[in-house]
Amino acid sequence: MIAGGMKNSVMTAQRPRIAPLATGRVLEVGLGSGLNIPLYTSDVDKLYGLEPLPALCSRAEPLALQADFPVELLAASAEEIPLDDNSIDTIVSTWTLCSIPNIEQALVEMRRVLQADGRLLFMEHGHAPDENVVKWQERLAPLFKSLAGCDPTRKMDRLIGDAGFRISELETGYFDGPRFLAYHYVGEARPR
Repeated sequence: MIAGGMKNSVMTAQRPRIAPLATGRVLEVGLGSGLNIPLYTSDVDKLYGLEPLPALCSRAEPLALQADFPVELLAASAEEIPLDDNSIDTIVSTWTLCSIPNIEQALVEMRRVLQADGRLLFMEHGHAPDENVVKWQERLAPLFKSLAGCDPTRKMDRLIGDAGFRISELETGYFDGPRFLAYHYVGEARPR
């Protein structure tokens, strides 16, 4: 999703549900302008902020400098994460998986860098269970892909599971907003 849209009232209200759960060495995939940084707690030893767009990395720098823990900004894509195998305790992804071009490869990379007892914490919108909503998601997907780089038709639970994760907690349902964008997957996954 585009940076300006990440500050809407629904996202602002929901955002505190994920980042405060992160512990240890944390990788945030799709750091964007750093809106999650102030939400992390003292349980974070170090935060790696992965963001492929240099302009967004620059916008995240002031928040990174204010954090109570070290923050390293990584200007790289999720399909090629520049971190060692099994080096991360927690991965955080909020409204990012819809926009990664090769989502399958990105999830395999996340699995690679996550420790065996690590956690993937996610809040993502995607494929709805309601036929009428799905029709609109499919109709509007080309427009959203071209304007915002976002694919609202992805079945997030299936994609995460297919990449070698076991979903240990999952909440699904509609947030406020247009139904074709409002169906969400919120949860935790662990490596299998």
